[in-house]
Amino acid sequence: SPLFSCSFCSMPTTLLGQNLRPSSSSTSSTCDVLLMHSFSLSLSISLSPSPSLSQGTRDYNPKQMAIRERVFNTIIRCFKRHGAETIDTPVFELKETLTGKYGEDSKLIYDLKDQGGELLSLRYDLTVPFARYLAMNKITNIKRYHIAKVYRRDNPAMTRGRYREFYQCDFDIAGQYDPMIPDAECLKIVHEILSELELGDFCIKVNDRRILDGMFAVCGVPDDKFRTICSTVDKLDKMSWEVVKSEMVNEKGLSEEAADQIGQYVSMQGGMDLAERLLQDAKMSQSKQACAGLTDMKQLFSYLQLFQVTDKASAQKVRTTETQVMVASAQRNLLNERLRLTAELWNAGIKAEVMYKKNPKLLSQLQHCEDSGIPLVAILGEQELKDGVVKLRTVHSREEVDVSRAELAEEIKKRTSDV
Repeated sequence: SPLFSCSFCSMPTTLLGQNLRPSSSSTSSTCDVLLMHSFSLSLSISLSPSPSLSQGTRDYNPKQMAIRERVFNTIIRCFKRHGAETIDTPVFELKETLTGKYGEDSKLIYDLKDQGGELLSLRYDLTVPFARYLAMNKITNIKRYHIAKVYRRDNPAMTRGRYREFYQCDFDIAGQYDPMIPDAECLKIVHEILSELELGDFCIKVNDRRILDGMFAVCGVPDDKFRTICSTVDKLDKMSWEVVKSEMVNEKGLSEEAADQIGQYVSMQGGMDLAERLLQDAKMSQSKQACAGLTDMKQLFSYLQLFQVTDKASAQKVRTTETQVMVASAQRNLLNERLRLTAELWNAGIKAEVMYKKNPKLLSQLQHCEDSGIPLVAILGEQELKDGVVKLRTVHSREEVDVSRAELAEEIKKRTSDV
């Protein structure tokens, strides 16, 4: 532990206001007052030979802390501008409070040793403690924010920002309200904070659990697999569709047909237009649950238009290339034809891509377009080759038209003139 000592008499001293006084009254009075003699303070700390940090944690130097403070101040000003008040909760909770609240992620909760007959765990997020706080205090309406550390027993990936200890900034509006009004304000707050922090282009993704559950139902997912399949679908931001599908089929026992149907839906992106399109979808329209979620989603986007945030509240990708079209094939053994058409488009001044596999699956090619923001797909098949046409697919709407090969380049230029 730190020990301050007087260099004049080598006695340990304690810091008391402006004076340094000996910790024992028997010490010579010559050390009684700081001004009576000159001395220095030495700080001795017992350290292990090679100090280190626990995995998934880090130190923050003064410069980093100054940046964090400015970021937090920006966030808190926004929360307060919207009339929020703050609370705090313990860093650990009773284990029974947290158990079973996070599905498969419950295995990532840090359990503590038995403390006087209580089984405790470090908080995994700020939401469950907030729910416990509301229930204990019988609070039915509150607009609150909470900024604090949470803990997850995850495999850390420091270079990708995955830590075992990190901050969460929560904002919640609890209570009974008309649908989508509080939700729209929450999205407005996210928009304001990210804009004020000047982080560059960003995209706010929104979803409704009723839409997801309805989609699973119409795709043939058994009821008892909803939560586990949902957990896998959540990994699409980090993994390719092929990996996600493999996990659903090979590890979680979902049929390949059901997985392919899910793949068609989760690759779709958009805002109010997507909600309207799904309401007209032959399968999704059969689910009352999905229709209820989609109707509320349309209402949400109407409020977001009033809040002037609809340019960000969608699932549109931030494009890093200017590719106009992906040349794809619907059947096997068409690599030469794909390469030949790609060359024709390049020669015509079209920015085109082709997947570097001999026999890529069509779904994989379409998924690449979704992920990269490529607006069009030129699809070749045996029938198209016989007819001298190319099937031109609009990625966003999934509409397809046959275009003669001679007119393809001009049609692509016309359709991507504003991209």
